[in-house]
Amino acid sequence: MTSRKILVTSALPYANGAIHLGHLVEYIQTDIWVRFQKMRGHECHYVCADDTHGTPIMLRAEKEGITPEQLIARVHGEHSRDFAGFHVAFDNYHTTHSDETRFYAEDIYGKLKAAGLIEVRSIEQYYDPVKQMFLPDRFIKGECPKCGAKDQYGDSCESCGAAYAPTDLKDPYSAVSGAKPELRHSDHYFFKLSDTRCQAFLRSWTRQAGRLQQEAANKMQEWLGAEGENKLTDWDISRDAPYFGFEIPGESGKGTGKYFYVWLDAPIGYMGSFRNLCARKGLDFDAYWGRDSQAELYHFIGKDILYFHALFWPAELEQAGYRTPTSIFAHGFLTVDGAKMSKSRGTFITAESYLQQGLNPEWLRYYFAAKLNGSLEDIDLNLEDFVQRVNADLVGKYINIASRAAGFIQKRFGGALLHVHLDDQFRGDLPGLMEAAEEIAGHYEARDYGRALRRIMTLADQVNQFVDKHQPWQLAKDPKKEAILHYVCTVLINAFRLLTLYLKPVLPHLATQAEAFLNIAPLTWADAAQLLPVGHEIRAYEHLMTRIDPKQVEALVAANKEYLEPKPEQHSLQRHAQHQQQAVDKMQTSPTISIDDFTKVDLRIARIVTASHVEGADKLIRLELDIGETENGEMRPRQVFAGIKSAYDPAVLVGRLTVMVANLAPRKMKFGMSEGMVLAASDEDGKTPGLFILSPDSGAIPGMRVK
Repeated sequence: MTSRKILVTSALPYANGAIHLGHLVEYIQTDIWVRFQKMRGHECHYVCADDTHGTPIMLRAEKEGITPEQLIARVHGEHSRDFAGFHVAFDNYHTTHSDETRFYAEDIYGKLKAAGLIEVRSIEQYYDPVKQMFLPDRFIKGECPKCGAKDQYGDSCESCGAAYAPTDLKDPYSAVSGAKPELRHSDHYFFKLSDTRCQAFLRSWTRQAGRLQQEAANKMQEWLGAEGENKLTDWDISRDAPYFGFEIPGESGKGTGKYFYVWLDAPIGYMGSFRNLCARKGLDFDAYWGRDSQAELYHFIGKDILYFHALFWPAELEQAGYRTPTSIFAHGFLTVDGAKMSKSRGTFITAESYLQQGLNPEWLRYYFAAKLNGSLEDIDLNLEDFVQRVNADLVGKYINIASRAAGFIQKRFGGALLHVHLDDQFRGDLPGLMEAAEEIAGHYEARDYGRALRRIMTLADQVNQFVDKHQPWQLAKDPKKEAILHYVCTVLINAFRLLTLYLKPVLPHLATQAEAFLNIAPLTWADAAQLLPVGHEIRAYEHLMTRIDPKQVEALVAANKEYLEPKPEQHSLQRHAQHQQQAVDKMQTSPTISIDDFTKVDLRIARIVTASHVEGADKLIRLELDIGETENGEMRPRQVFAGIKSAYDPAVLVGRLTVMVANLAPRKMKFGMSEGMVLAASDEDGKTPGLFILSPDSGAIPGMRVK
């Protein structure tokens, strides 16, 4: 296999708050992918940094009576501690408030200016008359001009995903003082994203295969508009004092009195962090960031910051003479019973509290990995499911294999495996266990960790069937069966090693412990091609993982009670739970039906092939659904009009799996024929806490019947 040169980044966490479990989805997802690439023998570097600039940092430091520099230094230590606690192994974790980031921010700005892509013009901007400062977009709130959702930020809507200017908000107010902001004039610096050079480049770049996931590419085309349209507006890259950040250099090299907007230097922080790593490790920066670089560059981000990473960022890099990302991998949010985890929304559990309750970080790594499939779909944290899945899979299926064999090897055979080559017999008794390595590798490469873990657990089931068939505890009772006992336990130790290898990107700490028990060097992917040497000696077995005690989860919820209680105008977990209970109470009063009644409803797995707005319809989205039907040998999609416009942007639906009623009588509407119904959950009023289409587990195939 040819070795690849890979540079990987995760989005920079903002230095204004604690890391919570919602953040960890991204860092765990990235860490698993990086660990897998390193196990494959590739040169892979993973860098990140704290995002340290902006008004929120300045205001928080002011409130605490310390300097911004003191604040970001403290938070950097807290973030580093939390990431290390969850085994997120950055090759470099830096800060954007660094000489390296300043250098590249000024370099890129200077090159864009020389190319005629920077323009200074006077704008009207919201000003807080109480705080006496111009307000950043995120410190202005109001009603979304697109969907009407309240309490949305001044740059984008968390409800419908729309991007807009703060002045587009309805009924705006200052998030700093609560005052009604005033419009005042100020000179600002703009990156001319509307320039034909940027437009033409982005149309081409966003359509190139592999740059973006299909859902993300569709969203980019929506933002870019049709060929010939010019929907992108110039990007305001400056902010007025008072502001914590880098001052924009002037003609004479002195400051202009204006500061780089935090979103300009935040992604440049990827370059700054890698430059810092290069200086420490003697790496060639240009080999990864130069225009002619042959290395691979990947950004893992949340879907809420696609606009910045898939439009602004590649346009900046291209026009400033740097290489652009190979791919941008976006993921969904972490939800709890459908509520997005967010400090501002009062629905988050901190990483620190999880560790303080004694919960094993690898339990969460496994649970997140089991839910991730490489798409933009949100993943849901169900604490009851969390306990059951970890206990069943990791302890019941995987750890159980080693514990059942190790004691016999130690006590009966001096810690040594059978002195016989077992390759053919092993493959015969456990077919596919060794051969699955490349299939599982393909799933890891595609970031479809859920599929990888399902395959691994299927293999673990196969091994446990071998255990049940031979029952080593029974063999040990018969001295005449000593040889077969030795064989069975040797097979089990080899099987445990292979399963450990496959799980190692997800469970690195447990794998290290298992390697010590197995008395082997750190496992690489190539090690799947052979078994342990004949007569190999293992060490005494010590239990590798305990089950989750539900009381630990209860303690975790209690420790985060201040964040999980209802807050005005916020969708908290407790409030959502109340709505869920109300729904259950209402459901319990519904008349019962027989199984025959239920089987009359033909529920099918459906893949959303296309999704679009319906002109003239306030609530409808037009969907084309693949439910496995064909016509003349080609897929024949069903057309369905779904009343989900208030909750979903069509662009994020394409490619998703859902569930539809396939035998509902077609209904003729003025927009066309609707040939079924998509299933969605909501409160009785359909508005609170929201509307959620059903999503089956990845691996389901269009056309499968739900029963």
